[in-house]
Amino acid sequence: MVLEALRERESLSTLSSKYELNREQISKWKSEFLEKSELVFTLEQPDKKSEKEIQKLKEIIGDLHVQNDFLKKNL
Repeated sequence: MVLEALRERESLSTLSSKYELNREQISKWKSEFLEKSELVFTLEQPDKKSEKEIQKLKEIIGDLHVQNDFLKKNL
C-alpha cells in the first residue's frame, strides 16, 4: 500500500477507499517510509560468531533437556 502511495498513480482518496484506510494514515505512513528508507541499507547483518554462539547454546539446551528427562525417569 505504501509503495502504491509512493508511485502516485492513484490519489490518496482512491487508495483510502481501496484499502479502507484514512487518507491521513496513508500520508503518515508514506512520510515515515520516506524518512526512514535509508535504514534498509544500514542495518547490520548478524555476524558468523553470533550464529555459532546461538548454535552452541541450542546444543547445550538440547543436552540439558535430555539429562533432565533421564533424571526424571530414574529418580
